[in-house]
Amino acid sequence: MKPEISVIIPTFRRPEPLAAAIESVLAQTGAACEIIVIDDCPDGGAEPVARRYAGCGLTYLRSPAPSGGRPALVRNFGLPHARAGIIHFLDDDDLAPEGYYAEALEVFASRPDIGVVFGKVEPFGDIDVSSERDFFEAAFRRARRCSRLGPKLGFSAAMFFQRTLLICSAGMVRKSCVEAIGGFDPEPSLAEDVDFFARAIRHSGAYLLDRTSIHYRIGPSLMRLPDRQPLIDSSYRAIHSRYRREHGAVDFYALKTFAKILDRLHA
Repeated sequence: MKPEISVIIPTFRRPEPLAAAIESVLAQTGAACEIIVIDDCPDGGAEPVARRYAGCGLTYLRSPAPSGGRPALVRNFGLPHARAGIIHFLDDDDLAPEGYYAEALEVFASRPDIGVVFGKVEPFGDIDVSSERDFFEAAFRRARRCSRLGPKLGFSAAMFFQRTLLICSAGMVRKSCVEAIGGFDPEPSLAEDVDFFARAIRHSGAYLLDRTSIHYRIGPSLMRLPDRQPLIDSSYRAIHSRYRREHGAVDFYALKTFAKILDRLHA
């Protein structure tokens, strides 16, 4: 049977979180899924985990070359192997919530005009996640306000020029939309997922589900380093430069101005 959702999981030396991520997909009901694990580790460290699920619709692949910490390259490598019309790019340490896949499929079936479906990000971890929880609760409130402006305008303005509304694992996207925008851009050193979903929503629109769409594992990471701001700034410069090239300066500054208006309205 052809799968309805292709779950692409890039991984690098996180065997136990990877197993938990796979289990969260296998626990989904009401959705036929295939799982594609892309191992970015040169020694194939994820293969023993993948072998546990060999009879569960899982395909194990190795990256043609180590990405050097560029998950955009790994996700793009997995895309041609996906057979389903809906793609979920799931990070190897996150968990898909029970029932999310079935609800997302219902939206995609009823809204053929929509390219992206996402919901609330729910952080968890072995450290204090209160600041992340506050951030994503505020993001969900902003996403609700954006949804009142239609499937594209508010979401696009927020994604390109405000704090992000979601992280990579929180959204699902039509494969046709991914192909139309050329997949992930490996140029931004951070926030490549923000760029991806911003461009996907700009192209095909989004629908916001009133539910948790990912359990997002928080741990010591680059995003918690005190000197991360220069990397974030350079990434957004790359994102904005691409937008101007693809859509022109008039469109760019019009959307940026609209984002500022949204800020004032929701202050």
